Amino acid sequence: MTTSSRHSVAEHRKTDEYLAKRQLKKGSAGWLLLAGLGVSYVVSGDYSGWNFGLGHGGFGGLAIAAVIIAAMYLALVLGMAELSSALPAAGGGYTFARRALGPWGGFATGTAILIEYSIAPAAIATFIGAYVESLGLFGIHNGWWVYLAAYAIFIGIHLSGVGEALKVMFVITAVALVGLVIFAIAAAGSFDAANLTDIAPTDAAGASPLLPFGYLGIWAAIPFAIWFFLAVEGVPLAAEETANPERNVPRGIIAAMGVLLVTCAGVLVLATGAGGAAAMSESGNPLVEALGDAGAATLVNYIGLAGLIASFFSIIYAYSRQLFALSRAGYLPTALSVTNSRKAPTLALVVPGAIGFALSLTGKGDLLLNMAVFGAALSYVLMMVSHIVLRRREPDMPRPYRTPGGVATTGFALVIATLAVIATFLVDTGAALCCLAVFALFMLYFAVVSRHRLVANSPDEEFAMLARAESSLK
Repeated sequence: MTTSSRHSVAEHRKTDEYLAKRQLKKGSAGWLLLAGLGVSYVVSGDYSGWNFGLGHGGFGGLAIAAVIIAAMYLALVLGMAELSSALPAAGGGYTFARRALGPWGGFATGTAILIEYSIAPAAIATFIGAYVESLGLFGIHNGWWVYLAAYAIFIGIHLSGVGEALKVMFVITAVALVGLVIFAIAAAGSFDAANLTDIAPTDAAGASPLLPFGYLGIWAAIPFAIWFFLAVEGVPLAAEETANPERNVPRGIIAAMGVLLVTCAGVLVLATGAGGAAAMSESGNPLVEALGDAGAATLVNYIGLAGLIASFFSIIYAYSRQLFALSRAGYLPTALSVTNSRKAPTLALVVPGAIGFALSLTGKGDLLLNMAVFGAALSYVLMMVSHIVLRRREPDMPRPYRTPGGVATTGFALVIATLAVIATFLVDTGAALCCLAVFALFMLYFAVVSRHRLVANSPDEEFAMLARAESSLK
């Protein structure tokens, strides 16, 4: 054996050993579990968070923003269904952008998603605290105990393995959806159309009882409308742990979106109509307060807690898989992708959890929500660009599922996502600039350190190498 061949064998064994320590459990989910995962990511947005948009756009502004955003997410999901069928890997949006836009574009997309998924649980933790305090559970009147318990318990469950975690998540999500049905039945009896327009019009351009903050209020309400659907795009992150991902991931994400469209419309109209736009715009637990003293209020409060926990629990899963993929490929320190004996990435679960817990101590759920939306909207821009680029540059790439409308569909999502990024600056310029600074620091790290340390044999890098090889044969 020559020196070069011995070196090649040694490198191959080294790579095999590296990847062996970074393996996820295969075939743990079918399309139904994935649909449950998609709904679970988002269902907390029905219970709290969206309502702050009433204070920026009124009912009319938030309703118009919700219609626009629902259309954007539908287009986004259809585009991602195609991408996930063609490139099934744990990196999700990062994997898609890595193939389309190269290492810089891939890392930029992965970083934006990581910002979204690291901050969103912190926002949800503050809402969980509000529900726990309103119930008077355990005599807790200071939320930080709730935040700590939530992170510790649910990260612990995830460390036990993905199959167990997804089954627990599915049950909690089913309970949360039952809670929304109970709320809808109870709220329908208290609905009063006058409550939709009880915020006094301002002197803004276009202001009216329906649009009390004028036309600009529609734009300012967009980040809160996004909360109705935020994180559904995380379904492809489960691709490596899914049976037949080319078929099941598209089916799962589209089914989840169908459920979320129904819950968005029901909650927005019924909660505002029963509780009043002015009162709901400042509530930490709007569905409960909308029901007032009704007998169902306490039941919805308990179930609402389950809904918040479902999203908190599932987004922890999402951030761990995104961090795992970036670390495994060398974009971030490789220690973060080492998995335990149950095939769960330990540090990828714990490190963002510690950061999220620290952020939750601010208690500013609406501020954290806007920061999470910044990361989400930026990632949507990059993912839709990726779909368009791959359609044009690699028209023959195998695509078991194809987006209806093609680049016109994802082009529409791209335009709305760009407007959503700008809208986060309208809501809170400081928070958006803070996220932009964090994003810039990640990109600086890539420029100086990690772009020289990428792991060529990781699945996401192999997708890119395959593309280059196929291109050279043409």
